[in-house]
Amino acid sequence: MDLSFTPEEEAFREEVRAFFRDKLPARLSTLVREGKRLRKSDMEEWHAILNERGWLANHWPEQWGGPGWSVIQRFIFDNESALAHAPRVVPFGVNMLGPVLIKYGSEEQKKQWLPRILDGSDWWCQGYSEPGAGSDLAGLKTTAVRKGDVYVVNGQKTWTTLGQHADMIFCLVRTDPTAKKQEGISFLLIDMKSPGIEVRPITLIDGEQEVNEVFFTDVEVPVANLVGEENMGWTYAKYLLTYERTNIAGVGFSIASFERLKEVAQMQKKGGRALADDPLFAARMARVEIDLANMQTTNLRVLAAVAGGGAPGAESSMLKIKGTEIRQEITSLTRRAYGSYAAPYIPEALEAGWNGEDVGPEDAAMAAPSYFNNRKLSIFGGSNEIQKNIISKAILGL
Repeated sequence: MDLSFTPEEEAFREEVRAFFRDKLPARLSTLVREGKRLRKSDMEEWHAILNERGWLANHWPEQWGGPGWSVIQRFIFDNESALAHAPRVVPFGVNMLGPVLIKYGSEEQKKQWLPRILDGSDWWCQGYSEPGAGSDLAGLKTTAVRKGDVYVVNGQKTWTTLGQHADMIFCLVRTDPTAKKQEGISFLLIDMKSPGIEVRPITLIDGEQEVNEVFFTDVEVPVANLVGEENMGWTYAKYLLTYERTNIAGVGFSIASFERLKEVAQMQKKGGRALADDPLFAARMARVEIDLANMQTTNLRVLAAVAGGGAPGAESSMLKIKGTEIRQEITSLTRRAYGSYAAPYIPEALEAGWNGEDVGPEDAAMAAPSYFNNRKLSIFGGSNEIQKNIISKAILGL
């Protein structure tokens, strides 16, 4: 696949760069570059800026608010966004639920929910994983029993990212307990303010409340909030997961992180020379750079499949596997590059406005937390082992 850009595409790249120069608040880009925590208000601010320009849902059809970009334009935007240190768009509404509603939702659901995703009226979270149903997602036990015009939901979801902020949650629920695992699941949209919902935070190793447990006790959900057909939720879930896996790969962010790694490796010294000149370290960096270049091609293939009217297939699983491995390796090398400066861990140093004494370079404080946090990448969104099974079935017929 040709990765060179036409003059028109280069002009678009300059337009995107000008947009980031003019519209991306320096305060937000600094927080991202230094690995500091973003508040809900920070994420909402960037969401609104992109939506005002019409560039928020850049993979949606124009009919529903997308910009009508080509595959290459989307590729360019994602890369330039990462290089500009722009905040990542919270993916649950825009990148995950949106495509499901566009493909499988009723006209009423599209008209009701899609504009609210764009203008930020609703903050969505994802209700997939359960304590006994992670990689084996089809083993979920949360039930939804229909009673007249409502479903009554009981059960528990876990690892619900940013659920503490959410207005709505899209959930996989079991509506037919007698059917085979994958055939008795439905896809529901649930108001987080409904009576019977409890959100409990899970504090991670870095002290951050990024994920949560969500409990449902006799929660009533209108039947109108069922997406598609009852007991067909597994089909919609798989469609959504292909978008999630592409997002987890984070190609653009790997490119930006690798550029930063190269800078750090030039600054840090080992035996009187730049760490980047150390043969062993340089070899590991070279391997990452080669893999990253190959992954860009796979990313374009996935985008092309979507632009052609299809859904990402086995390529999204390939992208997820390699993308997460690359992101983990980059954070590992960055932590190694900072050496002893990465060891001290002061949780407050990750907060905006930290005025304490830095240990080493200003962004060394995030090296260890980023490394440990990114250990999860090869597990969530379907573990990498599961992705290998998907590839085997899709390509090799095994």
